[in-house]
Amino acid sequence: MLAADPGASIASIAAEAGVDRRTVYRRFASREELLAAIYESRLTAVEHAIEDARLREAPVAVALHRYVENVIAVNRTWPVDLARMLADDALRRRRETSVREVDAFLQRATDEGLLRADLPTGWAAALLPSLMHLVARQMPELSPAQAADVVVDTFLRGLGTS
Repeated sequence: MLAADPGASIASIAAEAGVDRRTVYRRFASREELLAAIYESRLTAVEHAIEDARLREAPVAVALHRYVENVIAVNRTWPVDLARMLADDALRRRRETSVREVDAFLQRATDEGLLRADLPTGWAAALLPSLMHLVARQMPELSPAQAADVVVDTFLRGLGTS
């Protein structure tokens, strides 16, 4: 609900969940506390996605596909506005740790020749999440594994014919 309408009320969230709004307020003292719990859950899921992909140990192509597949599943499960999440200092620091982990992986992919070294700094790191976000939203009929196939192929080969 919050992905579709960031201003959704606690009452409407409770109704969608099939509970009374008092039930929601017993668990979360405020709307901000509910949002913080959602962002915390999303970030934890991303951290698990990174860990499961074994970005440091697995062969680069395997790790890339696992990471993309995992993050697409996270994006579909927790489709929340990241800008709001970044307002919380603790969550922002945790997210920055995850970003550094992925950046190091992308550098490894470049060093091993899977990604071009002549691209502007940060281009791969900007493009990959955009592709994952796009396929998660625009191609819901694809399973996370199928969506990862599309993203990884596009990411590694591009759209050109040469």
